[in-house]
Amino acid sequence: MKILITGGAGFIGSHVVRRLILNYPDYDIYNLDKLTYAGNLENLQDIENAKNYNFIKGDIVDESAINKIFEEIRFDGVIHLAAESHVDRSIKDPLAFVKTNVIGTVNLLNASKKIWEKDNGGKCFYHISTDEVYGSLGSEGLFTETTSYDPNSPYSASKASSDHFVKAYGETYGLPYIISNCSNNYGPYHFPEK
Repeated sequence: MKILITGGAGFIGSHVVRRLILNYPDYDIYNLDKLTYAGNLENLQDIENAKNYNFIKGDIVDESAINKIFEEIRFDGVIHLAAESHVDRSIKDPLAFVKTNVIGTVNLLNASKKIWEKDNGGKCFYHISTDEVYGSLGSEGLFTETTSYDPNSPYSASKASSDHFVKAYGETYGLPYIISNCSNNYGPYHFPEK
């Protein structure tokens, strides 16, 4: 199996990369990261020399680069964590969030669709989203998978849009996918701004 993890040098992504590297030694794990302020290869020093670990510096917004990577490696699965994710930054520069979270996601979906269109058996596009797509918590005190989307910031609107594109590719093209909407996370390798 060849698994692509986008944003694998970030806080959550580095944990996912490490877990797959250590628990699936027969899988080839590819970490694609732009290495912005939130991506740090020091998060992965303990596994950087593992035989099944591969790092690719790249930007998911670069459509031609993404297509080339997918054509060369032909991934069996994508775990998509790469995102602009800071609400305050989204208020200052919403277009950066649209580019990465929407256009970048669609580039990954198109590349996956292209290499999986003849055989998507056993393939999966796993899209990591956020609970913020559901809006404010409100009086119920919880969200479920059936809660209506109600984004309240450029960040959450961009993630809601990317969720809808993933679902649309599943319905329209039969692309196998999973979307998870996690809540706030914290722990080792967390970027201090968060």
